[in-house]
Amino acid sequence: MCMHMRIGMTKVISLSDEAYDEMKSAKHKGESFSDVVIRVVGKSRRSLADFCGGWPGSDDEAKSIAKTLEADRKRFKARQADF
Repeated sequence: MCMHMRIGMTKVISLSDEAYDEMKSAKHKGESFSDVVIRVVGKSRRSLADFCGGWPGSDDEAKSIAKTLEADRKRFKARQADF
């Protein structure tokens, strides 16, 4: 008897609470978070490069946003993942 198993790799990713809530609300009954990502992202099939471009705002706005992001990252506390 021969048996084949495919063991998928699991990746841990960080999401903001807002992103987590959006993903959770997008889940269908019996669907995993991986299923949601494949369903939602698979629809667009757009490259990340499609979302890249120059900042349309001023340098001061960009610096203000960067400071806010840095402060948010310092305050971030990781959730305990139950496996």
